Order: sequence, then structure tokens, then C-alpha cells
Amino acid sequence: MRIGVVGGGAWGTALAQVAACGGEEVLLWAREPEVAGSVNGARENSLFLPGVRLSQSLRATPDIGALAGCDALLVVTPAQHTRTVLGSIDAAGKPLVLCSKGIEDATGELMHEVAQEAQPECSLAVLSGPTFAHEVAAGLPAAVTLAAEDQAVGEALVRRLARPFFRPYLSDDVAGAEVGGAVKNVLAIACGVVDGRGLGLNARAALISRGFAEMTRFGLAKGARPETLAGLAGLGDLVLTCSSTNSRNFSLGKGIGEGRSAADLLADRRTVAEGAFTAPVLNRAAKALGVDMPIVAAVCALLAAEASVDEVVDRLLSRPLRTEGV
Repeated sequence: MRIGVVGGGAWGTALAQVAACGGEEVLLWAREPEVAGSVNGARENSLFLPGVRLSQSLRATPDIGALAGCDALLVVTPAQHTRTVLGSIDAAGKPLVLCSKGIEDATGELMHEVAQEAQPECSLAVLSGPTFAHEVAAGLPAAVTLAAEDQAVGEALVRRLARPFFRPYLSDDVAGAEVGGAVKNVLAIACGVVDGRGLGLNARAALISRGFAEMTRFGLAKGARPETLAGLAGLGDLVLTCSSTNSRNFSLGKGIGEGRSAADLLADRRTVAEGAFTAPVLNRAAKALGVDMPIVAAVCALLAAEASVDEVVDRLLSRPLRTEGV
């Protein structure tokens, strides 16, 4: 199975490296010609993943039409651009593995719903889990969820992508894998705020726990299974991204907690903190479904500069007392 990777950022490059490390040929499409040139010439994505020596069997191209020769595509474009990019690909019914984490702003749709509309003839899968791109590209151990609509397609993808250091667990809960990946980005911003404001480890642990309850409520309303949300694509990814400045979303929140404006922090970034785009659409979707997500609402208020950190903390801590549970 010849793998094509759609998107030459850090995560796309890391996944291409995984797919190519056994010597199999992999084609990486990068929007930036300089990225393709760096991968092919220097064997490094110097713009988005510097310092990682890339496999000789990995080739990059700025021509998206070249992906037509691949057997399956890993789609690693930012969530808000996924529909446009998918619409420009001649996928011809190939399996599409959606690797971006987010919700489309214009429609409120998860990525598999976007892909169903953009490429209705393709079999869809979702790859999600607790992964930092630089660690995966360096061959450090990682495990992910690979949720596929078609079990045979999922099994073939697991066999193709599995490595001694990269372990995919097969699932058929596509919605659950996507909800976990989208919601955890917003919660990671909140945890960054806690860290930047110096509110302590107790507060962070409480926020992760109550954030997981919000994730679960929303996921169940979207048809996800609770065991998926408690697994790698949900709780696993939440713990990782809520605990490290290697997370773009955590770093964004940390800057807000330290007193910088969200607008300035977002303008200063070359890479995408997907949670900043996901938060308002997730908040709208939760309200439409009647799902209570106060932490998500608090993040939205901070991103829109509608309240200060102290104000949103006071709001959360002054909510009525209740029994614990989802």
C-alpha cells in the first residue's frame, strides 16, 4: 500500500516518516515549495520539523495532483482547510485517514462529516491519540487509535502503519476518536491558563477531570462510545496536551494566563493552535445539543477578550455545588 500524506507540517511529516521508516515509498504533499525542497534535498523539514533526519524513501512534492498515484491518503491539513483541500484531490475512492483534530467553523461538522461530503466515495478512518510530532518522528514509543468505518480497511491500515515504536489500536468509533481530539485542544488551552496564572497542580488536575466530564457529555451527545473517550484518543490525548508546553494549545493558554492577549499570541504563530478555532464552534454546538460545557465557555470568553482570567476563574469556582459525575 503506497501511502500519500496530505499536509507538510510537523505532524504530517512525522506520520510520513512513520510510514516510510520500513523502506516503503511515501509521498508527502506540502503546500510550501520550500518544504518539499528541504525534504527532498536536505532530508529534513527545516521549517516545521527541524533536526529530524527523514527516510530516503520519503519524497515530497508541491503538486497535489501527484497524490493520484497513492493507494491511501493520510489527511493532515488544518481542520478549517480540510474541506477545500479534499475538494482539490482526485481521491478516486481511496481510503482517507483523517489526522487533523478540530471542528469546521462554518458548519459545526467533525472532520469525517466534512470528508463524507467532500469525497463521498471514499472509505474513511480517523487516526488520533497522545502524540507529539517530534517524538513520533524520532521513533520514541507512541500508541494511537485508528478508527475506521470499514473493518477490513482499518485492519489493512493498521498493518501498514504499525511499527515497533508506533502502535495503532483499531476501533470502529469514528465519532468518538474525533470528539476526543477536538475537545482536548480546547481543554489544553484552559490548562495552559492555569499554569500561566500559577494556580497550582491541584487546579490543573481538577480541570483535567472536569474537562474530561465535558468531553464525555459532548461525545455521548454526538454518538461516541464512552470507552473510546476514556482511551487513547480521548483521555490519553487530554492528559498529554494538558501537561506540556510542547502542546501549541497549552502554550497559547499559558501565554494568556501570563497576561498576554490571545490576539497577539495567535498572530505570532507559524503553526496552528487548533483549539483557538475549535472553541467557539464547539461552544455553539454544545449549546445546540443542550450539553453543559462551562470550561469550554470560559476558554471562549478568554479568546474573545470578553473576560479576564480572574473573572472566568471566579465564574467557574462560584458555580452551584453538585454531585460528581458526567
